[in-house]
Amino acid sequence: MNADPFVSHRRLLFTVAYEMLGSAADAEDVVQEAWLRWADVDQAEVRDARAYLVRTVTRQALNRLRTLERRRAEYVGEWLPEPLLTSPDVAEDVELAESVSIAMLTVLETLAPAERAVFVLREVFDTPYDEIAEAVDKSPAAVRQIAHRARDHVAARRPRMDVDRAEQRVAVERFQVAMQTGDVQGLLDVLAPDVVLRADGGGVVPAARHPIEGADSVARLLGRFAEIAPGTRIDTVWLNGSPAVLVDPDGEINTAVSLAIEGGRITAIYAVRNPHKLTRLDAEAELAR
Repeated sequence: MNADPFVSHRRLLFTVAYEMLGSAADAEDVVQEAWLRWADVDQAEVRDARAYLVRTVTRQALNRLRTLERRRAEYVGEWLPEPLLTSPDVAEDVELAESVSIAMLTVLETLAPAERAVFVLREVFDTPYDEIAEAVDKSPAAVRQIAHRARDHVAARRPRMDVDRAEQRVAVERFQVAMQTGDVQGLLDVLAPDVVLRADGGGVVPAARHPIEGADSVARLLGRFAEIAPGTRIDTVWLNGSPAVLVDPDGEINTAVSLAIEGGRITAIYAVRNPHKLTRLDAEAELAR
C-alpha cells in the first residue's frame, strides 16, 4: 500500500510554511488546513501531489501572513521568529540551515508577503516558476520579476554566514562561558566590533525594545547577567540549524539565543524571551527540503 503523499511530504510542507511565517505555531495551523483540503479532493485527479500540496500550503500561508502583518505592526518591541530545536543533521544541509536560521528569517520579515513566498519557493526549494505562479496567482513573468527583486533585497540585508561548524561551536562555547561567568573581556574577545543585539519580549517579559549596537554596549549588558542571575544554567544546543544557547534560570527556559558568526566572531545576537515563542524547545523539529 502506497503511503499517503501528505504524510510523505509533511516535513517539507511544515518547512515551507515555517519559512514563510517565522512561527511554528502558525506553520502547524497552515499544514493542518492543507490536510483538511487534501482530504476533500479526489486524489486520483492530482497529477503531482508534491506540487499540489506545496501550492496549497503556500496559499494558506499567504493568507495567514497578511493577517499576521497587521498583528505584528502592533507588536511591542522587536519581533523575532520563533526558534526551533533542530538536530545536528539539519546543519549538514548548509542551504537549509541558512534558510531557516533566525538571522535569515528576520531578513525575510522585511519582504512583502508575495515576495517572501516567491523567494522561499524559488531560492530555498528550487520550485519552477510556473508552479510558483500558480501558487501565488500571478503570471510566470511577474514571478520572475518578483524573484529578482526579492533576491536583490535579501542579498543586501542577509548576514554573511560562516559555514565552518567547528569554528561556530567554539565561538558559541566562548560566548556561553563568558556569559556564565560575567567575563566582560571574554565577551569583547568573541563579539565583532559592530555586533547588534536584538531581543524579543513581546511586551510580556523585560527585553530591550530597540537593537543594541556595538561590542562595548552589548558586552556591558550581557556581562551583568552573572550578577543578576547567579547560578543560571546556560546550555549549548542546535537552534534553526546552528549552534545556540538556552538560558534556564530556575528550571524553565526563559531565553533562546541565536547567534550569527563570521570569522569566529559573533556579528548578531537574537534573544527570544517571549514565553509564547519558547514552547517548542523540548523536541526536535522535523525539517526537510
